[in-house]
Amino acid sequence: MKKITLGIIGGGRIGKLHAENLVRLPEIEIKTISDLFAEQVKEWANHIGIQHVTNDYKEVLQDPEIDAVFVCSPTDTHIQIIIEAAKAGKHIFCEKPISFNVSESLNAIEVVKETGVKLQVGFNRRFDHNFKKVRETVASGKIGDPHIIKVTSRDPHPPHEEYIKGSGGLFIDMAIHDFDIARFVSGSDVEEVYVQGAVLVDPVFAAYGDIDTAITTLRFTNGAIGVIDNSRKAAYGYDQRVEVFGSKGSVTIKNDQPTTAEISTEEGVYQDKPKHFFLERYQEAYIEEVKIFVDCVLNGKDVPVNSNDGLQAELIAHAAKKSLEEKRPVKISEIVGNIKINV
Repeated sequence: MKKITLGIIGGGRIGKLHAENLVRLPEIEIKTISDLFAEQVKEWANHIGIQHVTNDYKEVLQDPEIDAVFVCSPTDTHIQIIIEAAKAGKHIFCEKPISFNVSESLNAIEVVKETGVKLQVGFNRRFDHNFKKVRETVASGKIGDPHIIKVTSRDPHPPHEEYIKGSGGLFIDMAIHDFDIARFVSGSDVEEVYVQGAVLVDPVFAAYGDIDTAITTLRFTNGAIGVIDNSRKAAYGYDQRVEVFGSKGSVTIKNDQPTTAEISTEEGVYQDKPKHFFLERYQEAYIEEVKIFVDCVLNGKDVPVNSNDGLQAELIAHAAKKSLEEKRPVKISEIVGNIKINV
């Protein structure tokens, strides 16, 4: 069996999630994990079989035995790590977004292209069984040409203040997943964005120039229209739904629930709430995305979520922010400006 050796940069929640999924795969060995607070993750790392823990990510990149790295560190560190990893000849799995800045993302993407390493962006929802079925249905032509794409994405509770401060805002942190899914299920890029937003959940968002509630309207290059509604707090749980309405029909996915049991009594009809949050809702999708990345590295295949996918979602996010600030529709071409895109 062919095997690859991995390093993980960032031992927070998402880094631990990926590590615990990766150690299940017989074709990989996680040699090293780096985190600024190495001592705090050492016991957990050793428990799952990672013997080397360091507070210096450069040790991961300088190790000739490591074939690929998972970049799970804070977003503001991604660019430097991606560039250094690419120059070191390491294949890269990077959590979304690539960066907070389009020019910086393009610079990193160019280095990746020049060095010939693979870069997969962590848009895990593409690997979810429900979203894949929507994409397959649309691509098959069963519902005809897409006319309207509806995405609902609402968190069960807002993040803590420290997270909000460095998140990049609702569009780049949260809704970027929905921008990617809108492109994915529609099979089309976005050309124009218009946003209405508000602070309705917690005034702490306003303190950081952010919002917690938004409606985003998208116009796609294939002529379809999309609408995404986001909220940082849904009292009933993690709300993740999609509908694509087309010229011949529609395809809809509802929330995943712990069970599909429906209990009917004289008091009413009851069902389970949606699965609580993204770790439960997308558990299998997280496993699938890393399995496919490993397979692409081992067998020289193209990654399914590439640098252009990461870039396009970022462009939509920046257009959404500009639309909110300027209270008008914003074309993606305005965000691109004079920047040369060649991905």
